[in-house]
Amino acid sequence: MTILGLGGTGKTQLALQFAYLVQEAEPNRSIFWMPAVSMESFETACMDIAAALGIPPATIQEEDPKELVKERLSSSSARPWLLIVDNADDTDVCFELGPRKGIVDYLPQSPSGMVVYTTRTPAMAELTPGDVIELGEMSRQDAEDFLFKSLTRKDLLRHDKASKKLVDELLDELTCLPLAIAQAAAYLNKNRMPIFKYLHLLQNTEQDLVSLMSKEFRDNTRYLGSANAVATTWVVSFSQIRKSNATAADLLAFMSCMEWKAIPRSLLPRSKSEVGLEDAIGTLCGYSFLVRRENTDGVGREEHDSTAQSSGEELFDIHRLVHLATRIWIKKYGDSKRILESAILSVEQVFPNDRYENRHVWRAYMPHVLRLLKAEQYCDVKATSSLCLLVGRCLREDRRLREAVTWLEASCRLRRNLEEDDPALLFAQHSLAAAFLDDGQIEKAIQLLEIMVNIRPKVPNADYPSRFVSQKALATAYKRYGQAEKAVALLEVAVQARETLESDHSDRLELQVELAGAYQGDGQVEKAIELLEVVVQAMETLGSDDPHRLLSQVLLANAYRAIGQNAKAIALIESVVKTWEHIVGPDQSARLALQHLLAMTYKADGQVQRATGLIESIVEIQSHTLEPDHPHLLASQHLLAMTYEADGRVQKAICLLESIVEIESSILRADHPHLLTLQHNLATVYQSDGQVQKAICLLESTVEIQSRILRADHPHLLMSRHNLAIAYQADGQTQRAIELMTTVVELKIHSLRKDDPDLLPSVQALAKMHADLAASSGKAPSETSSASPAEETHPLPKTTSEDERAVWESFRQAMIL
Repeated sequence: MTILGLGGTGKTQLALQFAYLVQEAEPNRSIFWMPAVSMESFETACMDIAAALGIPPATIQEEDPKELVKERLSSSSARPWLLIVDNADDTDVCFELGPRKGIVDYLPQSPSGMVVYTTRTPAMAELTPGDVIELGEMSRQDAEDFLFKSLTRKDLLRHDKASKKLVDELLDELTCLPLAIAQAAAYLNKNRMPIFKYLHLLQNTEQDLVSLMSKEFRDNTRYLGSANAVATTWVVSFSQIRKSNATAADLLAFMSCMEWKAIPRSLLPRSKSEVGLEDAIGTLCGYSFLVRRENTDGVGREEHDSTAQSSGEELFDIHRLVHLATRIWIKKYGDSKRILESAILSVEQVFPNDRYENRHVWRAYMPHVLRLLKAEQYCDVKATSSLCLLVGRCLREDRRLREAVTWLEASCRLRRNLEEDDPALLFAQHSLAAAFLDDGQIEKAIQLLEIMVNIRPKVPNADYPSRFVSQKALATAYKRYGQAEKAVALLEVAVQARETLESDHSDRLELQVELAGAYQGDGQVEKAIELLEVVVQAMETLGSDDPHRLLSQVLLANAYRAIGQNAKAIALIESVVKTWEHIVGPDQSARLALQHLLAMTYKADGQVQRATGLIESIVEIQSHTLEPDHPHLLASQHLLAMTYEADGRVQKAICLLESIVEIESSILRADHPHLLTLQHNLATVYQSDGQVQKAICLLESTVEIQSRILRADHPHLLMSRHNLAIAYQADGQTQRAIELMTTVVELKIHSLRKDDPDLLPSVQALAKMHADLAASSGKAPSETSSASPAEETHPLPKTTSEDERAVWESFRQAMIL
């Protein structure tokens, strides 16, 4: 029989317990113990056994004791015997090699004899006859019992819930490995340390973990001189693997750079031979260093485990403490720098791009690649920067925005020695700017994009599209930062630069579409419509189903909606939707996006029931095809919530918005513009439901954050302040509402054109507040002062333009009315 298992699993202890049971059951059976660590240790054991068998000392000295023992125990006159060959790990020692015999060749054979091997080497189990018992980790109950028996201070294991939780955590960290438990107990006994402190050291830093797992300790159940520390107990096995299967050794070294669990097969280094790779995997599995994970649905596993599992990919787990020991071994005996560089080069070749259909692959790879990159011992700068870029772009697609920014910054930093106009550096910078925008770090995005736009013309033979992509991104950043006029100026110059090309050139038309959007963001809606109508006409040559033409039509419809021409907008979007249905299936994302816009237009036109029905169908489809935190699904749910509010179903709107805010709060920073917009909308719905205090609380928080990150005249901040003032008024805090709304009006007068549609609602709201205040005091507005409210509270500024003076006059008249 062979007892096979990882070093430290208790093979020797199991064999010893078996020996005592045999001795008790069969007192007449001789039992011999023979360590097989080396031929020398085996020969010494044979000399002792020969003496115990009564062979004369002179004979033992003159002849080979190994042959003497074999001959005596193989004879028919020998009484029944049990021979335990312990630590038979080295096949070169155990089996014949050329003219030299191995240990197995000296073992006796007899019908009344039994041989039990203990080994950590799979080849031994294959080459020796009989059954195989394979030991794994201890059961939880056995591990608890062993820990209890090993501790001298039994009070450390109280039976309350807190102590039980600590013990469970400790055994999880030690993976229920008997050797690790014995080592921990020895440390706890020696230092009289409570379990929670030892656990803290284990979980603190890798240096602390290495130190603890490398501590040698006295263990009377193991051979004198043997390595008892967990971190060194597998060194013999590592050396054997390196000697017998170099591919397996390299694979183990690669895995030491990854996370220890759920390693996808496709992430493993490419091998010239698939058979060679399978042999290497088999070797590591045979040593119990590696475990093939069954392809289940991942229930009970962590997120990245189940993600990888759901893709149907074969996964491997490496024993956690073996993972640690391998890293220690490599640092001591190997070239860690070369191994890390090799791992980065290998992973960079297989890591996918950020296309959404690759998400299962990159999510399965991500924990391993992040561990690899966090090693911070980059060797091949080109491969490392490329891997950082891929990781950052995928994290951005997954909306892990802060992490995305971190790795995209790392990619740019690694490329800093390139020329400023090097396309590789510019591409990384563009990706970083896009992540800054998504993460709400708009100022940083603008700073980076402004540099890039100025550098682009210096790129030798640069294709213009790569430049106008940066111009479009910068224009978008300007619009989000409330600087629509800068976006307009930038895009007008860009469009003018393209005038020399054909009128229907796609680059020029795309820039014109962006310019139209900037016009609309700047409140110049009529100008946006005029330009978009020209673009749509110019794109007629592209064909009715050309995506660029359809996009321009959608933007034109959106502009129509902005000026209240909803009928025109609906007709145009319905036409685009019909065209798109001819091209793709009903659940295609672009078609759903078009329907989303159509639902928005129905809502703006007052067709709330129609809008609700359409957006509900979109949410239904997306709920089955997208994950709960996908931005497209959340956007559709957001629109659905607002249509519910418009339809009077306020409670449903609140429930949906609260769910969206909860999801987005777990993804986005507290000061992210999108999250602030969601909170603002939730506050307005609270107010619609009469929950004014909740609305005020949420709006005050939103205004406080926006005041820190936005200019005082930013449209988003002005809108939040406007609505907060309205909430104050609804709560009876009229004076406070007037003060806040007055600030809003003043800022709008100085920052908006006099015909801007956003100005009048604030002026009217302020006038109403003054009227309400006057009514509550029982006086007519004209009786509250000898001057008009506007003249008394806000006299005409001394330095204003004519446009501002005209708006102030309108403001005063509105308040008087």
